[in-house]
Amino acid sequence: MKELQDAFRKLGKRDVDTFAVTVLDVDKAAGTCRVTDDEIEYTDVQLSAVIDNSNKRFYLFPAVGSSVLVSPINEDLHRLYVETYSEIESIELIIEGVQFKVDKDGFLLKKENETLKKLMADLVTACRHMVFTTNVGNTINLVNDAEFAGIETRFNNFLNGD
Repeated sequence: MKELQDAFRKLGKRDVDTFAVTVLDVDKAAGTCRVTDDEIEYTDVQLSAVIDNSNKRFYLFPAVGSSVLVSPINEDLHRLYVETYSEIESIELIIEGVQFKVDKDGFLLKKENETLKKLMADLVTACRHMVFTTNVGNTINLVNDAEFAGIETRFNNFLNGD
């Protein structure tokens, strides 16, 4: 009975635990990063639960120089993933043709080749070029053009992308 208990205890005990490292660089295209624990450098550390060629993925990209906790997959030190972040540089979510990204420059919301920023810019441009027919002819000056220009600048500062 004692031998069986010891065997179960060994089975439940992990040989390799989660450990703290510093982020050296991030490969956003591959969804991986390179980290170090000041003694050993680890490459291809996964930033997502699954890295494959699908068009569906979610990444938290750590800031270079920040601390993260990494854990091995199936206790294999050659297959690590980031479990916890101390500082996020950006977030990216891709679901087939839709992309959502947040970073220090703002937000990107994109569906196929269309971005929210481009849609808003086109709307403001159309508003700034409005022409109305009156009983004396067409209007030629938009009285509140400066207000639309200010709104366009605010959108450009808030959103990123095309």
